[in-house]
Amino acid sequence: MFNRTALAVVLIAVAAGLGLVAAQRFFNQAEVPSQWPQTSAVRLFEPARELPDFSLRQSDGTDLVPGELHGHWTLVFIGFTHCPDICPMTLAQLSQAQRQWEALPEATRPRVLFVSVDPERDTPDRIGEYAHHFHRDTLAATADIPALEKFTRSLSLVFAKVPAAEGAPADQYTVDHSASIALLDPQGRMTGVVQPPLDIPTIAADLQALTEASAP
Repeated sequence: MFNRTALAVVLIAVAAGLGLVAAQRFFNQAEVPSQWPQTSAVRLFEPARELPDFSLRQSDGTDLVPGELHGHWTLVFIGFTHCPDICPMTLAQLSQAQRQWEALPEATRPRVLFVSVDPERDTPDRIGEYAHHFHRDTLAATADIPALEKFTRSLSLVFAKVPAAEGAPADQYTVDHSASIALLDPQGRMTGVVQPPLDIPTIAADLQALTEASAP
């Protein structure tokens, strides 16, 4: 029989799965906004969705608030530094796109934001060192669990802590999380999604075209 802890994990996993299904249905029903160029890897939708107020803590100790994300197209990926596979693979792939964007003006260059959903182990210093290992321009932030839940939910992303296996140290837990990447427009609104597997040359081309189309 399940004990209460096991049952809670199952319920969280089910809820996370339902959240992903709902997000996929939302995106599949979305239409590409006519004011943007046609994209291939990035799925755009309209109207763009305003995000509720949020405040995350960046790796340099400053607050990341909505206004900080204005002026750039931003890819938001959630994960954690102890992640064994998806997180390092995704950030390594995105760094290839970032290198292609280095020729674009810094004031409008697309950005990658890595948000750790494991604040218990991931300090601002740790996430900064981790993110910058892949590319120096990657932004990194985290927050307490309630703030993270509010922020990720607004992006149709989900995460859930999975306790360590029986007999293992308590700090050997893992975190299940969405592998999809949310896209914010230069006004900081959610306006699209990128789903795995990632086609990096196409993602890089899509973001460059969107950046050029939104240039003042």
